[in-house]
Amino acid sequence: MSEALKWKDDGNKLLKEQKYNEAIDAYTKAIELDGTNPIFYSNRAQVHIKLENYGSAIADCDAAVKADPLFMKAYYRKGVSLMALLNYKEAQTNFKIVLQKLPNDKLTLENHKQCVNYLKKEAFEKAIAGDEKQLVLYGLDFDGMLIEKLWEGPLLDIKAIKLADKREVSIEIGGLDQAYLKYMIDLFKKGGKLPKKHVFAIVAKVNELLRNENSMVEVSLPHSQLDELILPEDEIILKNGKKLTVVGDTHGQFYDVLNLFQKFGFVSNEHVYLFNGDFVDRGSWSCEVALYLYVLKILYPQSLFMNRGNHETNDMNKTYGFTDECEAKYSKKVFEAFAESFGALPLATLINRSYLVMHGGLFSNDSVTLDDIKKINRFPSSGSSQPPREGLAMELLWTDPQPENGRSPSKRGLGIQFGPDITEKFCVNTKIRKILRSHEVRMGGFENEHNGRLITVFSAPNYCDATGNMGAVVHFTENSQYDKSQDNGEGYKESEEKNCPWSLELETFEAVPHPDMKPMAYSKAVLFPDMSNEANDEPDEWDQRIINTGCYEENLALQLCHADKGDWRKCLGEMEAFRKCWDKNKNNDRTSTVEIERKDREL
Repeated sequence: MSEALKWKDDGNKLLKEQKYNEAIDAYTKAIELDGTNPIFYSNRAQVHIKLENYGSAIADCDAAVKADPLFMKAYYRKGVSLMALLNYKEAQTNFKIVLQKLPNDKLTLENHKQCVNYLKKEAFEKAIAGDEKQLVLYGLDFDGMLIEKLWEGPLLDIKAIKLADKREVSIEIGGLDQAYLKYMIDLFKKGGKLPKKHVFAIVAKVNELLRNENSMVEVSLPHSQLDELILPEDEIILKNGKKLTVVGDTHGQFYDVLNLFQKFGFVSNEHVYLFNGDFVDRGSWSCEVALYLYVLKILYPQSLFMNRGNHETNDMNKTYGFTDECEAKYSKKVFEAFAESFGALPLATLINRSYLVMHGGLFSNDSVTLDDIKKINRFPSSGSSQPPREGLAMELLWTDPQPENGRSPSKRGLGIQFGPDITEKFCVNTKIRKILRSHEVRMGGFENEHNGRLITVFSAPNYCDATGNMGAVVHFTENSQYDKSQDNGEGYKESEEKNCPWSLELETFEAVPHPDMKPMAYSKAVLFPDMSNEANDEPDEWDQRIINTGCYEENLALQLCHADKGDWRKCLGEMEAFRKCWDKNKNNDRTSTVEIERKDREL
């Protein structure tokens, strides 16, 4: 066995053991020794898919196809990656290529059908869409809503007040207090649900609060040595605040969120929290996490802040579970209400005038300023709550740091990657000290990167019940050792904070037990299963006989019709075409067997 094949086998073993980064290293060494073997590229692509690095997976699939244009697994995995990036049209094209050689491959047919259905739905929605969208949250009839008969909890006094000369509605909720919050948490622990009327009111009120915040929220803790007489416009001074804690992705892990507050302290006027996006999807308690944070936002509007993550978007929710969870626990309309409120979430937060927090990362353009972020329009006239696929908003949600200087295409396939020099330049140009972001698992819960200028914080321990990672948070407090007389106002130029007004403390926490429910338990989406083994690269005996007869095109048309329409009876034309082709090959053993079975049935 060649050395390259040994590295490939090592990679296969590591992949099976879920040691993904080590598996990538092994496949990379195999490729360095032999760059002509498509299996090496395809297997590395599979690891990238596991890591959700879909851009890197596509690049490897392209390399595999270049090495062998007939290597079907590469087309399949490219289709899987494109589906994950919501590029259904190009994904469909790749699945068709596979089906031309493997007409009966179940997984490919299933994924092809998903692509067809999505594209049809998309075309239908575009066809019926008007110029302006009527928002669900502004059309709710709370007076006409009934509370479910089984509800035994506290009642809320909900009033919706139409604002003069505006489409907006102001929501008042009487009875939403600490007692309600405690009852809600206990209810969620028992597997219970809130009345839909309460959910709509909570979401509508939070939407109202968020719409009054800028795209970049500016918050500052009070400091005993800093002058507050000259304040930036729109800055929120947290007058009683003593600590501000930044939380990364929580991904529907409700019991870990409960533990997080238990360990680090509850939201209060003195303890402020910023949740940095991705609080839904993946975990099977996304509704509970979202409602918990939303109620906290209502009770403590200036002690609980939230940034939008890339998972607070419709396409990601449909793929990774939140849409189906909402519909299973409440209704489709509840999901639509949440989706509208997600569109109101700010995209970044500036803490203490010195620390910029966003979910993803920095930009493809060095000239972006803090004011540019603040001026991003989250509320287009169309009423759409979904971020564009390019531009500042997309990059704030999607980009990632890289260890090398400069910029490169994103391993995810959307956005970019940016190096330490980009981060340094941005910090100096905007006079801030650090970037805080989330968006990626870190095994220790956090990572100091880019020469200390950037911190990644991830707060979903043992992510998806599989990765074994820690969770982490970042605390901001006043630095008692700060000497104002030694501060020349240019501390932002140094990555080492020798005399900084603020102290940063990173703390970690482990996952806690939760009820026996797997991640994405409510999801109806087929999450891109992979061909099971190497043998799937070749046709099985039945496929080969079809190919030998020359009827594979007719069979493919029949299979695609069924995948599209879900009923063989709607594919009689395709079925007849395949039958005619098949009947021309009487010497084929399988044909003879099928013909005998048909005559037996006729008798």
